[in-house]
Amino acid sequence: MGIFRSKPIEDVLAQSGAEESATTLRKRLGVFDLVGLGVGVVIGTGIFTLTGVEAKTHAGPAVVLSFVLAGVISMLAAMCYAELASAVPTAGSAYSYAYATIGEVVAWIIGWDLLLEFVLGASVVSRGWSGYLQNLFGLPTAIFGEQSVVNVGAILIVAVLGTVAAIGVKESARLTNTLVVVKVAICLFVIVAGAFFIKKANLTPFIPPSKPTTGGTGSGLERPVIQTFLGNPASFGIAGILTAAAVVFFAYTGFEAVANMSEESRNPRRDMPRGLLWTLGIATALYLGVSFVLTGMSKYTDLNEGSPLASAFDAVGASWAGTLVSIAAVCGLSSVILVDLVGIGRIGFAMGRDGLLPPTIAKVHPKFGTPLRFTVGATIMVMVVGGLIPLTTLADLVSIGALFAFTLVSIAVPVLRHTRPKLDRPFRVPLSPVLPIISALACIYLMLNLSIATWLRFAVWFLLGIAVYAFYGRRHARLSQPESSRDAPTEAPA
Repeated sequence: MGIFRSKPIEDVLAQSGAEESATTLRKRLGVFDLVGLGVGVVIGTGIFTLTGVEAKTHAGPAVVLSFVLAGVISMLAAMCYAELASAVPTAGSAYSYAYATIGEVVAWIIGWDLLLEFVLGASVVSRGWSGYLQNLFGLPTAIFGEQSVVNVGAILIVAVLGTVAAIGVKESARLTNTLVVVKVAICLFVIVAGAFFIKKANLTPFIPPSKPTTGGTGSGLERPVIQTFLGNPASFGIAGILTAAAVVFFAYTGFEAVANMSEESRNPRRDMPRGLLWTLGIATALYLGVSFVLTGMSKYTDLNEGSPLASAFDAVGASWAGTLVSIAAVCGLSSVILVDLVGIGRIGFAMGRDGLLPPTIAKVHPKFGTPLRFTVGATIMVMVVGGLIPLTTLADLVSIGALFAFTLVSIAVPVLRHTRPKLDRPFRVPLSPVLPIISALACIYLMLNLSIATWLRFAVWFLLGIAVYAFYGRRHARLSQPESSRDAPTEAPA
């Protein structure tokens, strides 16, 4: 027992397989819904913004290699998610897996971390959405884009999509699938059309020579941890590729939202591995194509960090293509926000069902079949954060949160193989425990390529979470209650 008590796998499976009630979610999603939700959340800020930012500041044309590295590590983590999601199909993804394998306090930490990741992820993207909409329609910068004091555009889009997320998962999936078709079609068009404007000179040198990082570092808190301790903070070269990989990893975060939907999948044992792996395969192909075309069309030193794709087409006299990119960005970022909001609701639902958060906020609405109260509360939080905090302050926190979650999920696979060797696993990570260990170590290495300031902000959130667990979660958890009372009926939904 104690803080490392774990939730029996049988309890997890019984909860996810129970008939619809105030503590279960409706099973309404097929494999194409899962892939649509996955691509919807993964293809967003990374392809429309981070490609240009990291090419210009850290990697040059070799940002393609950064996407390859981040994609390989994401695929390793996705295989670990796929094994756990198919064997233990429940809401909460990494949180629920940790609770069943490593223990309650670790599950709490990862659940707290996932809430940070999804809230900040939706906030980051809402600000990017506002900026693209401002560029597309020439809206006033006082209330749209990064120059605004209060980003009204970010607040409005979160309010609209939060309403959709609260109404139902199937409705969210339908809207997401529509937006995904639009943005994937335009991304493919960008790759094909942009290929005609590639100049060899722009791709030379492919890996720019390394140079010391200068300017804006002050006390050194903005330097990557690993470079700081090695005494060689640098941009470009191999070090720049690794730093960019840690940042563009943000572009892959969110695919774990698919694992969050496993309790709502009609056939999770078959569809969860497909949904996760197909999502990352499609996303990686698009990222590589777009980043190569972008750095081939425009010299990396001349890229516009705010809207690199649209600006690159403008520079070659194809402004009409830049308009299409802006339309794709608006659609793409909308789907990211929506899936993030859906994911937040499922994490809160799982934590509330286990008693680590107040159970009343995790009730499933009898009409909509969603955790309405938590979804609405999370939407309001995202509106506040996205409306007031600049984008650059948020993005790295999302990356470190995701990498931390991926590390624990990778560890959970061999732990569960050891503790429950006979558990039915429709999908198995090959070469376990070797690949899960490689996945965990790679995630930790990417975390060390993030700045000291990011680590400090993450530490503050971590300590705040420990305090909440100590004063509330530990005492109210279902596992801390007498066994006879754990299955007692809870408050009926309003």
